[in-house]
Amino acid sequence: MVSGGIRVEFARPSDAPALAAMSRDLIEAGLRWAYRSETVGRLIAECDNVALVTRAEERPVGFAIMRFGDERAHLVLLAVAPTHRRQGIARRMVEWLVESTRTAGVISIHVELRADNPPAYALYRSIGFAETFRVPGYYQGRETAVRMVRILRAPGAVTETWRPPTLDAL
Repeated sequence: MVSGGIRVEFARPSDAPALAAMSRDLIEAGLRWAYRSETVGRLIAECDNVALVTRAEERPVGFAIMRFGDERAHLVLLAVAPTHRRQGIARRMVEWLVESTRTAGVISIHVELRADNPPAYALYRSIGFAETFRVPGYYQGRETAVRMVRILRAPGAVTETWRPPTLDAL
């Protein structure tokens, strides 16, 4: 999908180095770098994951990676470059992933974020996530994480007929 010169599409293996650098600089700043290129490449390639990348002039400016389970999805990584924040990029990616998980019959989506990240907290709250608890020392024994969840349906509820989501919905 293209909106305001921003294009959202599925990430490719060749995006791994750029996305890993974004993770290092925007998500893991001040921590030991865990999501290196090889790790991000595996996340992109795994069939139980969906990786989205947002591009401006062919350059990645945002990305999201979600792992799907039978009943639970986990938003593993989400980042938007500072130069492209406050444009709805993160919201569009998360909303598309939420709709995809709902369509897949998943019950809930889980995410962790740094307790000292009010903008991320506000974004997730505005999209319907609720804080479940805080985990002191979650990030390499140094920083507290906020765990949040969005419940999509009650366990055992009948799901809608599946239809593939389109990136045009972004």
